[in-house]
Formats: sequence, C-alpha cells, structure tokens
Amino acid sequence: MLKTFLFALIAGVILSMTVLADQITLKNGDRLSGKIVRTDGKTLTIKTDLAGLVTVPWDAIEGITSDQPLHLMLKDGQTVVGTVAGTEGKFEIRTADAGTVTVSKDAVRLLRSGEDQAAYQAEADRLRNPRLLDLWSGAVDAGLSLTRGNADTATFTLGMNAARTTPRDRIGIYATALYAKNNVSGESLTTANAIRGGVRYDFNLTNRTFAFGFGDLEFDEFQKLDLRMVLGGGLGFHALKKERTVLDLFGGGSLNKEYFSTGLKRTSGEVLAGEELTHRLSDRVLLKQRAVFFPNLTETGEYRLTFDASAVTSLSKLLGWHVTFSDRYLSNPVLGARKNDLLLTTGIRLTFAK
Repeated sequence: MLKTFLFALIAGVILSMTVLADQITLKNGDRLSGKIVRTDGKTLTIKTDLAGLVTVPWDAIEGITSDQPLHLMLKDGQTVVGTVAGTEGKFEIRTADAGTVTVSKDAVRLLRSGEDQAAYQAEADRLRNPRLLDLWSGAVDAGLSLTRGNADTATFTLGMNAARTTPRDRIGIYATALYAKNNVSGESLTTANAIRGGVRYDFNLTNRTFAFGFGDLEFDEFQKLDLRMVLGGGLGFHALKKERTVLDLFGGGSLNKEYFSTGLKRTSGEVLAGEELTHRLSDRVLLKQRAVFFPNLTETGEYRLTFDASAVTSLSKLLGWHVTFSDRYLSNPVLGARKNDLLLTTGIRLTFAK
C-alpha cells in the first residue's frame, strides 16, 4: 500500500507540473511545454526544462495554453492581461476584471510573460527618469605617427566624446588633444600643441525644437592662445530627423574671453549660427559634420569659424577606424600667428555605452 501511495503521489506531482506548464502547439502537431517568455509578432520564445530557451516562428504556432498571466499588446493599442487558451487562430484570455476576452492571433502585436513585462517596465521607467550616470555612450579616438631616419618625427592625437541622451534632453562632452614634434640634426622642434574641450546641454522644447547652452575651452600654442573660454546658448530646430539622417540648425549668442601669450586679453560678445549633420552611410559607416559661425559684435567685421567632420568605419562592436578633419579660423589673430589651423587625423576608435 505504501509503495502504491508513493507512486501515485509522485505521478500526481509530475502530472500537476505538466499541467501547470505553458504549452504551445505547432501546425505540424508537435508540442512544446515550458514557460512562455515573449513574442515580437515574428517569433515566440519559450523556456523549456530540457532545451532551455527555444525560439519558434510565430506563423508556425497553431495554439497556446498558459497557466501564468500573459501580457498581450494588440495592434489597436489595447493591452490584455490573463491566462491564455486558444487554437486555430483564436485566443481566449481569461482576465481578472473583464472576464474572458477573445482575440485573433493576427491581432497580437507583442506578448510578454509577467516577469518579462516587469523587466520591460523597469527599463522603460529608467529611460523616462534616468540617473545622471545612466545612458552614456561615446568613443575614444587615438592616433600615432612615427618616422625614424634622417628626420625623427612623432605626432600624437587623442580625442574623446560622450553623450547622454534621453527623450527630454541631451548632455554632450568632448575633448581633443594634438601634439607633434620633429627632431632634425639633433635639434628638437615642437610643431603642434593644441587642446580643445567642452560641454553642451540640449533640452527638447517640442519634438522639433530645442534650447541649448554650452561652454568651450581651447588652448593653441601656435596661435599664441593660452586660453579661449566661450559660454553661450540659443535655440535649435531639427530640420531633418530620419532613421539614417539627422540635420540640426541652431543659433544664439555667446561671450568669448581670450588670453594670449603676448599679454593681450580680449572679451567680446558674439552671435552664433550653425548646423550639425549626422548620416549613417551604411550599417558600418557613420558620417558626422558640424560648422558654427561666430560674428563678433564687439569688434564689428571680425569673426570665428569652427568646422569638424569625421567618418567612422566599424571594425567590430567596440573597435572602429576614424578619419577626422577640423578647422579653426580666427579673422583677427595676434601678430605673427596665422588665421587658419587645420587638423587631419586618423586612427583607432574605441566605443563604449552604458
């Protein structure tokens, strides 16, 4: 009697576990039992005890039975929550509030388990109200050129950009450093030494318009510029906003303070007008370009121009190869300095995201 009781108990436990499992029935008659995780309208993922996660084409499914409440997002925008039983293209959803609701299989856009829905909702809440350290992405660029022989030369470039983008706003940080040195006949000569950096904050006013503020710092030994500090802001417009191409137009004003190694100090108000273009040429190639014009209000007729363009080719998920061109034009440099500073660099890019 004891053996018979134990056998019946074990069989009952196994049977109850089988009954409680979710089950999908395929059009070819096969069945899979486990725990339904999600569907995106193209495939359905179910977690089985033996095979782990199994993905099945949505079109190949004949019926679904679930013992756990599932979250079904319909194509008309409604969401229905409850256990599901259905076959032949019809699902009966037993809800807690509205009783049994019947929907067609073709009407289902997304389906998630309670656990998967909770994870999705937590991520959505994090995106709506991110912490300051969340959602950062960016890249670090490095380039090195060396020659040895009759002339020894070394050129080193280092760049960094990072951005934190949310539906409400965007924080952008950038920095670039260039250093070049030549050694001819035992005489060492520095030919380039410049550092640029800054931060910008954009706040979306509408889907198409935004307000922005920024601060830039710049040092350039060969423009005899010890420090240029620019603070400004204004309004912008998303003139083009597509999946592969974004074009922003913006304008405003800024305050420019310059300190030169000659002892000259200048403070001037500026108008600013610019554009920024991002275009994904292919899945692996990204093009970026930005130009800003700064007419001087204090010294009428003088102006500054900044121009940056880059092409990045992805080599892997983390690594890429970049080519970057920059131009800094100053119409009124100090005596002995040229108006234009051009920079062309190429090298490895390391990308990161959080």
